[in-house]
Amino acid sequence: MTGVPASATNGTGRPAPRGKLGSAAVNQASLWNIANILTMIRLVLVPGFVLLLFQDGGHDPAWRAWAWAAFAVAMITDVFDGHLARTYNLVTDFGKIADPIADKAIMAAGLVSLSLLGDLPWWVTGVILARELGITLMRFWVIRHGIIPASRGGKMKTLAQGTAVGMYVLMLTGPLATLRFWVMALAVVLTVVTGLDYVRQAVVLRRKGLADERAAARSEAATR
Repeated sequence: MTGVPASATNGTGRPAPRGKLGSAAVNQASLWNIANILTMIRLVLVPGFVLLLFQDGGHDPAWRAWAWAAFAVAMITDVFDGHLARTYNLVTDFGKIADPIADKAIMAAGLVSLSLLGDLPWWVTGVILARELGITLMRFWVIRHGIIPASRGGKMKTLAQGTAVGMYVLMLTGPLATLRFWVMALAVVLTVVTGLDYVRQAVVLRRKGLADERAAARSEAATR
């Protein structure tokens, strides 16, 4: 027993060359890992969720329950894929691109579909989607100066949005229908407030980045 996995010994009992072993490890964590698979599942669930939601005109309680189940699974995968990627060092370029796309896609699908069915005012959908698109573009605008991390408020916003959309997908009545209205109202407030906070952070980050660049330029000029 050498304590070295068989895959790392080329079947000879001797450790594989460092370069080959490192290459294999990179390949194993490149695309087909659990975090990316969960992200892919969420992407596949988007059209499935929409199809279930619009079955029989979009107002059948049973089909709406199935649509809610698909939406709930998608939101659960959103919680776990990022955590798994960070915990087990499974972060990949694919995940960096696909994960936020999947997040926005499932939420946008829910909001737009509910508005098309007349269950959710279009202005609510417009506010939330405009905020999400705007913040995404703003992150790219300041990315050369630094990264704006997800805040606690942003995480609360995501939770409130997911809960509210899920409650609207279900055909609730009575007190639960009133409750979902207030949950959605909370989601809209958090969407706007956290959006403004991200704008503030972006402005501060860009100003600091530009100031650092000017200082570096002056320092370089002084040393010439």
